[in-house]
Amino acid sequence: MTFAELLEQVGSMGRFQSIHVTLLVLPILLMASHNILQNFTAATPGHHCHIAIVANYTCDDNFTDLLYCQELLKISIPVDGNQQPEKCLRFISAQWQLLDPNATTTNGTEMDTEPCMDGWIYDKSVFTSTIITEWDLVCGSRTLKQMAQSIYMAGVLVGVIVFGNLSDKFGRKSLLIWSCLQMAITGSCAAFSSNFAMYCVFRFLTGMALSGINLNCVSLSVEWAPTKLRAAIGMVTGYSYSIGQFILAGLAYVIPDWRWLQLAVSVPYFIFFFYGWWFTESARWLATAGKLNQALKELQKVAQINGRKEEGDKLSVEDLRASLQKEMSAAKSTHTAADLVRTPSVRRVSWCLCFVWFSTSFAYYGLAMDLQNFGVSIYLIQVVYGAVDIPAKLIGFFMISFIGRRVTQASALILAGLAILANIFVPQDLQTLRTLLAVFGKGCLAASFNCAFLYTGELYPTVIRQTGMGFVNTLARVGGIVAPLVQMTSEYLPSLPLIIYGAAPVVSGIATCFLPETRNMPLPDTIEDIERQRRSRVITDVGREDKVLLKASRLEPLKEII
Repeated sequence: MTFAELLEQVGSMGRFQSIHVTLLVLPILLMASHNILQNFTAATPGHHCHIAIVANYTCDDNFTDLLYCQELLKISIPVDGNQQPEKCLRFISAQWQLLDPNATTTNGTEMDTEPCMDGWIYDKSVFTSTIITEWDLVCGSRTLKQMAQSIYMAGVLVGVIVFGNLSDKFGRKSLLIWSCLQMAITGSCAAFSSNFAMYCVFRFLTGMALSGINLNCVSLSVEWAPTKLRAAIGMVTGYSYSIGQFILAGLAYVIPDWRWLQLAVSVPYFIFFFYGWWFTESARWLATAGKLNQALKELQKVAQINGRKEEGDKLSVEDLRASLQKEMSAAKSTHTAADLVRTPSVRRVSWCLCFVWFSTSFAYYGLAMDLQNFGVSIYLIQVVYGAVDIPAKLIGFFMISFIGRRVTQASALILAGLAILANIFVPQDLQTLRTLLAVFGKGCLAASFNCAFLYTGELYPTVIRQTGMGFVNTLARVGGIVAPLVQMTSEYLPSLPLIIYGAAPVVSGIATCFLPETRNMPLPDTIEDIERQRRSRVITDVGREDKVLLKASRLEPLKEII
């Protein structure tokens, strides 16, 4: 009896699995809220220097609504090329002559100006408070915004490494419970940060916790599901993340203060922590850890919930040991990360997947974290960004099933890159077209993510599959770290970030063409299986060439007659 048959005996998709997957999906719903939270908590509102050069004049944050304050703004703040108040400069002395209606408009380069010495005044019509307004992360400090997001993504990367290893040692359930508690505590503490450095520390720890939640939710849901339903559960998990983007837009619209918004997406993890004790540990992991008696108890618990108590009572430790021999032997294997580059075929797979995962994450977060540059409502664009994932992932699913993995992966990446690059040539005033291209590109990247998860699992053999998945996930996190930093290159050339974000997926799409197709192919178990498949493809290709040459030779006499 295999483990799949063992799971079928206690109920492979009954009441237990339905409740289990539902409860595991709930923490994933708010994962998107943390990944792209800074679109709202770190939004940069309109701002200009605080006016302190004219005595006896005081204006509140909405002073531009008053005539005398508008005049004060005119004589105190220079205007930029768009005839808007400069964000980082003010006149050294009041320019009273500008009140003359016949005076020509001037900019900051024609009169003596200085940086903002007394702080800034912010437009609070949309966001009442963000970390930008809290700690004045504008002008000379504006790059700290991208730095904060990169620090968070660095935490996600460290979490993949740390919690991935710990979950193999201490189990999926215990690490999931701990990660939910860490997410709740550090996320809530970030809301009470008194300075920017403290905020970054807590965001780093939040990113670590997010990786622990993601890894263990997916593992627990998949390891208790039958093989035929794993793809469907993967789709449910993917769509829950997409729905989470709608939730974030709604919460941010209702809660414009960044501290309360940070709390709103963090406190629910206390609830997940408390009900997490109900989760059932993976029987596969318990067996590989040598805890067969506990694994038996968990299987009998599942059988009872599924209404198959009698079938569960028939199971014994011997049955379990026989069913999980493959998993137990795999746990004792001595394969290391070096096996990812040891043989030619696996080395080629690893190099190509490096490009795929890095560029997909890199371009995805490059687009997802740049909502303010589209000139439309940030809440609307967030909803649209979430909505496009639904048809994109569905189309990707059908392409994967009926056309193939390689074509789907390559086309999704290349189309995403071309859509991003096309925005370089679209004028800024055509905001609708720019938004449509960005939304299309983001949808393609969402489909690319879905395909990459399946494709990677099919390309790597069983003995190094988890190692390979961990490796490419690390590359994806590196892409997420680098993506916000690329925004800084706009200081040198405004279109440079789009060039970089667009070129990476195109190059990766081309690299995907060098990967083998895995549709309708058996999963490889060993590295030797991979090499054997490569040799069989070479032999097949040579056979096809021989057939073509044979046909051509048969046509030679006809050519001579003609």
